[in-house]
Amino acid sequence: MLKTCLALSRNLFLSQYSRTIQTKAKVVGRNMKSTLTISKTEPSLYLRLVAEHLKGTVSFEWGSNTTLRVNNLYLYSPQAISCHLVRSENKPELYGGANPLDQAQVDHWIWFGLNKFGHGDFMTSVKYTDEVLSQKTFLVGSKVTLADMSLYAGLHSNRSWNIVLSKGLAGNNLERWYQYISSLNEFKVSVADLPNVRRDANQGKQSAKKDNKTPAKEEGGKFVNLPGAKMNEVVVRFPPEASGYLHVGHAKAALLNQHYQQSFNGKLIMRFDDTNPAKENTEFEKIILEDLKLLNVNYNVNTFTSNHFDGILNYAGQMIKKGAAYVDDTDPALMKEEREKRQESKHRNSSVEDNLKRWEEMKQGTVYGKTCCLRAKIDMNSDNGCLRDPTIYRCKDEPHPRTGDKFKVYPTYDFACPIVDSVEGVTHALRTTEYHDRDAQYYWFIDTLGIRRPHIWDYSRLNLTHTVLSKRKLAWFVDNGYVTGWDDPRFPTVRGVLRRGLTVEALREFIILQGSAKSVNTMSWDKLWTMNKKLIDPVAPRYTGIGKTTLVPVTVENTETFSKNVPKHPKNTEVGHKEVHYSRTVYIEGEDAATLEKNQLVTMINWGNMLVGNVTKQDGKIVGVSLIPKLDNTDYKKTVKLTWLAENTSNTPAVAVHYDNLISKAVIGKDEDFKQYIGHKTVFETELICDPSLAQLKKGEIIQLQRRGYYICDKPYCERSPYTGFRSPCVLINIPDGRLQTQQPQSSPPVKVPQQQSLPPAGATTGVNEEELLAKIADQGNTVRNLKTQKADKDTIKAAVDVLLGLKKEYKDLTGNDPPPGGKPNAPKTQDPKVDKLLEDIHNQGTVVRNLKSRKAEKSEITAAVDILLAHKAEYKKLTGKDPPVGGKPPASKQAPPNQPQQTTPSNTTTMSSTTPAALEDKIKAQGDKVRTAKAAGTPKDELQGLINELLKLKADYKSLTGKDPPQSAPAKQGKAKGKQQQQQKKEEPAKQLPEAGQTRLGLECKKLEDLPGWYTQVITKSEMIEYYNVSGCYILRPWAYSIWEHVKDWFDAEIKKIGVENCYFPMFVSQSALEQEKTHIADFAPEVAWVTKAGSSDLAEPIAIRPTSETVMYPSYSSWVQSYRDLPIRLNQWCNVVRWEFKHPQPFLRTREFLWQEGHSAFATREDAVDEVYTILELYYKVYKDLLAIPTIKGRKTEKEKFAGGDFTTTVEGYIGASGRAIQGATSHHLGQNFSKMFDISFEDPEKNTTEKLFAHQNSWGITTRTIGVVVMVHGDDTGLVLPPRVAQIQVVLIPCGINNKNREELVAHCKTVSEKLNKAGVRAKGDYRMNYSSGWKFNHWELKGVPIRMEIGPRDMKTNQVCIVRRDTSEKSTLQLENLEDNITSLLDTIHDDMYNRALKERDANLTVSKDWDEFCALLNNKKIIMAPFCGEIPCEDTIKKDSARADQEVDANAPSMGAKSLCIPFEQPGDATTETCINPKCGKPAKYFTLFGRSY
Repeated sequence: MLKTCLALSRNLFLSQYSRTIQTKAKVVGRNMKSTLTISKTEPSLYLRLVAEHLKGTVSFEWGSNTTLRVNNLYLYSPQAISCHLVRSENKPELYGGANPLDQAQVDHWIWFGLNKFGHGDFMTSVKYTDEVLSQKTFLVGSKVTLADMSLYAGLHSNRSWNIVLSKGLAGNNLERWYQYISSLNEFKVSVADLPNVRRDANQGKQSAKKDNKTPAKEEGGKFVNLPGAKMNEVVVRFPPEASGYLHVGHAKAALLNQHYQQSFNGKLIMRFDDTNPAKENTEFEKIILEDLKLLNVNYNVNTFTSNHFDGILNYAGQMIKKGAAYVDDTDPALMKEEREKRQESKHRNSSVEDNLKRWEEMKQGTVYGKTCCLRAKIDMNSDNGCLRDPTIYRCKDEPHPRTGDKFKVYPTYDFACPIVDSVEGVTHALRTTEYHDRDAQYYWFIDTLGIRRPHIWDYSRLNLTHTVLSKRKLAWFVDNGYVTGWDDPRFPTVRGVLRRGLTVEALREFIILQGSAKSVNTMSWDKLWTMNKKLIDPVAPRYTGIGKTTLVPVTVENTETFSKNVPKHPKNTEVGHKEVHYSRTVYIEGEDAATLEKNQLVTMINWGNMLVGNVTKQDGKIVGVSLIPKLDNTDYKKTVKLTWLAENTSNTPAVAVHYDNLISKAVIGKDEDFKQYIGHKTVFETELICDPSLAQLKKGEIIQLQRRGYYICDKPYCERSPYTGFRSPCVLINIPDGRLQTQQPQSSPPVKVPQQQSLPPAGATTGVNEEELLAKIADQGNTVRNLKTQKADKDTIKAAVDVLLGLKKEYKDLTGNDPPPGGKPNAPKTQDPKVDKLLEDIHNQGTVVRNLKSRKAEKSEITAAVDILLAHKAEYKKLTGKDPPVGGKPPASKQAPPNQPQQTTPSNTTTMSSTTPAALEDKIKAQGDKVRTAKAAGTPKDELQGLINELLKLKADYKSLTGKDPPQSAPAKQGKAKGKQQQQQKKEEPAKQLPEAGQTRLGLECKKLEDLPGWYTQVITKSEMIEYYNVSGCYILRPWAYSIWEHVKDWFDAEIKKIGVENCYFPMFVSQSALEQEKTHIADFAPEVAWVTKAGSSDLAEPIAIRPTSETVMYPSYSSWVQSYRDLPIRLNQWCNVVRWEFKHPQPFLRTREFLWQEGHSAFATREDAVDEVYTILELYYKVYKDLLAIPTIKGRKTEKEKFAGGDFTTTVEGYIGASGRAIQGATSHHLGQNFSKMFDISFEDPEKNTTEKLFAHQNSWGITTRTIGVVVMVHGDDTGLVLPPRVAQIQVVLIPCGINNKNREELVAHCKTVSEKLNKAGVRAKGDYRMNYSSGWKFNHWELKGVPIRMEIGPRDMKTNQVCIVRRDTSEKSTLQLENLEDNITSLLDTIHDDMYNRALKERDANLTVSKDWDEFCALLNNKKIIMAPFCGEIPCEDTIKKDSARADQEVDANAPSMGAKSLCIPFEQPGDATTETCINPKCGKPAKYFTLFGRSY
């Protein structure tokens, strides 16, 4: 394949070169005069790079076209031009040197770089290039060649590349290569010299001259144009309060204001809000200004609200005199209560004279004045609490840092802000959406005082996980000693994140990417740290650090002590060099040593390959290793890489500090106290010995410790501390790299150093005895189980588990033993045997109930078990007169007599009361290894099942003990990295339930029922269905998704052709006059229509719409085609795309701005024929969902409110998404009547009357969209990923060869290919996965995530016995099939899978479909995720009332949120009864019902 590509690419561009130069010119050499011109309008970065590398011998000029003139001959293509220049200037090294193969590779990459990234599958080209660069610094050879220039130019100019790079999808190798090439001087100069780059640098000035209204184009995130903004006139302000350091939320505000200042060439005011003298701190003011300088925020003027205190005071007096404000001496607590109850204050209607008198008392700061406040008189009955007479002035007898003792009263921020904004000329006040309710108050002050009105623009505040951004809460951490100061590396302050290693560039880029949109969400820190890693990785010097307490000495045979200089960065020599010391004795990590075996080949980084000799152990621990150098072996691909340090007294001591989140819960609820989620250990320190050259490190320098991570120097190494007289180690703070991982270091126990004050561990208690602790453990265990039963969010469950584990640890510290199961002491028997028996029954039945809930048994089964449990408890209370103890009592056989140890018998297991979680983890791992070994050895099924049962028992014991599933264990023999993770996980108790460092994130990280939006996003991206695009609401349909649409298209297309429908295609553009011809129709689509208004730089005479639907595109043609009844019917369909610029929460497949569909449009002479087609098409849509997609739908007619705009009636098929409890419209078939035919004059003469009287055609339209794909995902997908219906799956059977080794590889793969061909010939879409760089387990997970219906596993034993092992994706059932009749059996199984999937979806739909005739029941069912058939009068106003009144009152009503009201879905054709005897479901209506209507929340 490679040879073919090389030959093809070489021939493609050398043909032109040969014809134009070698044939026409007799001499090609340095005597020929060459003139290179590069197009200024379409500049070639590739040729600019060539010219830069040939600087001094080749000159160029910018012109209108790209040409190379050689005497009287001309070359035009960049390939031929570069080829000639390099050869004629005798620069063979740029062309691969003298090696013909290298030259051929350069030819290939020139063609590839200039062609492949602009056409075809971009990501395929990216992945291919990433693989090629896996072991290379340059594409060809050891220097920059034309290949690198071409590839760089192709990527740099591609918009898709910038998106891929920003999302971290480029691949490590390609991204590393690109960053390095970008850093080279020739490339920097060439990029900067491009005409468009130089033009962009002056864009602000040019745009100001050309356009006085439109700002320069934004970069980064979505920045909304400010209303009424004009060039050179925009004034914005950044008004922080000087009560603490700037945090990242303030950084967003500052950068957003600066963005609009620069975009409109306006003015930015830096204003300190110093209205509260108690909080104002001049030291903080200084820090804030310094932080703004760090962020490169340049303001025009620095002001203070206190500069305007005199004016604000006068405005307050004016309001009192107008009767718009009054002085109130009501107690603050009572005032709050009155505002909540909307009760007026006793002073609200006081006279102006009385208010002025009390106002003077306030201004003088008298004893009485201090009890008063000034309130605005707005509206005490307003639904907006901000308008219920807010306080605008308070009396505070304390000096102000700027005004001293001049004032005794100070304005509130809400009152001062609009006044100062108006006075200082602010045109646009940017505020976060949390202030939205105060906008009305802001404008009331403005209008009441009669001053200029600025515009308010709301944008979303920055919310980050595990973080609070309230200055009051941050100050609490500082004041109570939980952090070292405002610049603590765990703090979200600008100083804090910079101290932790975040670069200013990364912070700015992260903020700019957020834009000024209003949608509120919580961002993860991971994205910010990932962006930071991309910036520091290319320039961070590499050093080595070994854990001091875990190092192992290694003897390198036949080695002397020496040193040499090596680059600090292996891929960027400009970073500098360092001295590396070599000696006979070196040190490696203890965890690395534990993975070594005799005769194993390893790579010592910066040294070479070596063979492991002796491995010395003492007490089971490795204490020494010998290595034999094999430096002539340079194959580093499959070796274990080891970091090491030579034995050297000059090695630098260091302490690596890792930080965890201050707050353990990711998202703090509105009513939650953050203090309950703090107090856990967040600082982990590890002693290291490092390179001698690390001693030169300076404060703030960023480095990478190889195989440990990135660090920033917080305190440089000091040979002799002036305080202690001893060596002071270098302190390094770990810089997160964006991967989900625990924050503890990889090795070495934490150093015991003085820590800041910390809270007790979660769940810890003091001064309690054993019985109290056991009772608390039992209660907390019940709490954990209840949370799991209620499917609470992960963070809540984890917090409860942490409390439980803390209590258990405290019990063990107190007693020396693990607590008994359930936290119940081994109590002596009671005097009544009957009571003992009941306690035992309660305990046993409680265990049964918990097990049923944990495995998600049927509801009826759980209910029956609970009823039995309650009966036991009731009988106990009847006998004893009191409730049974928590958890009942364990069976007597498992209890020991009081004060005696429990007896055990020899066994492979240990009783729970004497087993620790760590011990059980070891046993689970060992038993797992036994199971895997037995499977590989072909152990008989009965024996194997016994081993599996033992493993399951151990896991059940672990879950019973800890309340959570055991950690996943890997095979015993595996790479060093995973071994490290498992050892580290055991050290961390309790460990965070997050993916381990380096662990693949192939699988889903969200549960369908816990986080449906997150689950949906991960499924469609990780299963490779869609790729996000740089236009919001538009998405790339990858083959895995598009193939589903193809199957739907092929089936439906064949069916409609059977009934006489023909395919056609009409233009996507529609004129404004045509679109507006049917007013009712366009009114429904008007907000969604996208308009084309320009062609190049010229305005169009009339805007042209991009079709939202095609009635107005097609029907003018129908009018000209129809002259007689003989021209009817017209039955046309087109497969096309439409654009509806939907702005409400776009979701891939479900709600997108562009989507694919088919739209049929027909015209008939009679209404009967038209109506008949409506129902025929609807039945086909019903079959698409049932027979292709395995999804049940309900057929019905839309209500008058919901029918198609401009039509007579609409029919629909409605689906149901169980995970969200919402319905979804599947497809619609509309009868348009004669509305459109009259509008567009689609008429014909009456065939039954010999007159010229016109009759109008009866029309239909019908369509189904790519929404079907989203419905498939939502209905059938599970927590593992997609579950595809077999009839639309691109691959129905994936074959995976198992048990491959070097001996059987070819034979096994050949056998799999034979089976695959056999299935494909039988019409089964089968494909084999023969990739050798992935394990079978990885492939299993991969194809399960992608939802392939059947996985076929074939191993050596299967090949011998002529059978295959198959696994169903929908049920995970495994079975074997013989090769004989395999095609028929697979075909039959695929049909069975389809039927089973349909029946499961039908069962779920029917379980949530109900009938209700009572309003309260209706609302309760709606909130319980039901779809409801209810009697309905059919009136549009009544339907609006139902939707409004059924919305949840405790939440903001949003048409797309779960709180939305009930929407009519359809009037089902199959009615549950006679509705005419019922009254409309709306209690406010009272009219007789016409029919049962299906209601529910809907997408």
